[in-house]
Amino acid sequence: MEKFFHLKENGTTVSTEVMAGLTTFFAMSYIIVVNPQILSQTGMPWGGVFLATIIAAIIGTLVMGLFANVPYAQAAGMGLNAFFTYTVCFGLGFTWQETLCMVFLCGLINILITVTKVRKMIIKSIPESLQQAIGGGIGLFVAYVGMLNVGLITFTTKDAESAGQGLATAATPGLATFDNKTLWVFLIGLLLAVVFTVLKVKGGMLLAIAITTVIGIPFGETNFGSSVSIGETFSQLPTTFGAIFSADGFPALFSDMSRLPLVLVTIFAFSMSDTFDTLGTFIGTGRRTGIFSAEDEKALENGSGFSSKMDKALFADSIATSIGAICGTSNTTTYVESSAGIAAGGRTGLTSVVVAICFALSAFLSPIISAVPSSATAGVLVIVGCMMAASLKDVDWTDITEAIPAFFAAVFMAFSYSISYGIAGGFIMYCIVMTCKKKAKEVHPVIWTVAILFVLDFILNAVL
Repeated sequence: MEKFFHLKENGTTVSTEVMAGLTTFFAMSYIIVVNPQILSQTGMPWGGVFLATIIAAIIGTLVMGLFANVPYAQAAGMGLNAFFTYTVCFGLGFTWQETLCMVFLCGLINILITVTKVRKMIIKSIPESLQQAIGGGIGLFVAYVGMLNVGLITFTTKDAESAGQGLATAATPGLATFDNKTLWVFLIGLLLAVVFTVLKVKGGMLLAIAITTVIGIPFGETNFGSSVSIGETFSQLPTTFGAIFSADGFPALFSDMSRLPLVLVTIFAFSMSDTFDTLGTFIGTGRRTGIFSAEDEKALENGSGFSSKMDKALFADSIATSIGAICGTSNTTTYVESSAGIAAGGRTGLTSVVVAICFALSAFLSPIISAVPSSATAGVLVIVGCMMAASLKDVDWTDITEAIPAFFAAVFMAFSYSISYGIAGGFIMYCIVMTCKKKAKEVHPVIWTVAILFVLDFILNAVL
């Protein structure tokens, strides 16, 4: 393992990598339950999506670990699965089979832009201050995800009339009242995560999740009785696996050419979100920890083959979406919760291999894995977010030219609940600020292109 993963070279050990892998898995294991819950609303069988989610995660994460040798895990992306269900299927009227076809094509596009170095060009073009802001913004996003998962932040509707009109004042955000068991279990987990992190306890984050899960039993938070049997899940997999190649898939999607513009816009929206979620995660976590080192910076400069870990990681991520679509799930992407394992010391692909093994076991241990409540992992996500927010200190906040784009990039990630939209806000504001300072020519053409594409995406979403 030492020769294959270069553990000493990366300053890590087998035990550290195993702990990191377990930490990452338990931080993101909620997707095993949540993804089928969301996608099954489209008519997809719960068990089929459950196994498709696991299979896609295993394949994508193994490629990330064995090919790229980086500690990132992949699974069906939160936000993208909601877009799949509520926007594309419910809003636009596509069937789940047709939508899977669009996800598959999105994956092919991602492969194309990776092989042709477009993704690397985007990374190279991002100013240093924006890269740091993206890293810090992901920290805010991760912490916000943890808080929302347990209802620590509430949104109170003022009145039905204003809510029906979609007014911004229709809901008032606030701190929840600590009168329910979920929040008490979360607070215990948060306290444990703080103590173990400050005291630098080895495997502290995983230990915090495990202890909090056990504590959740008497609170009724940890429930071992709500799962579909293994036999039933396997019997449902053939319904989703390869559905894109059935008569309800590609033939149905392109049977009505009047829908072609809408299909192309939808694929574009999938691709934009998928690409920038991944780029944001790599930039935000890889730079600060040294996972993507100087060799990756040189590779970005000369654009040569798969010569660096960054090249390989981007390629591994790009093929995961198409694999997931074939299996029967929405976009498979690099998980920002990988930051939990990285914070626990994960530095090589061995961490990813451990995560993949855990996903494989979860197919047979679903009653146990699905019993880990979000209240047990939320505290860890909050602390990881706190650590990642440190990148914001490297932004020169006294320079308004840097501060405005950095602020929009970081804050929009949490407020819009999307890494992609945070990057969009940062890019667009950067172009505006530089234009105002008569330095528009200094903005890289890639930034201009991406900013314009984001604006078009917003306009098309508003019109359609």
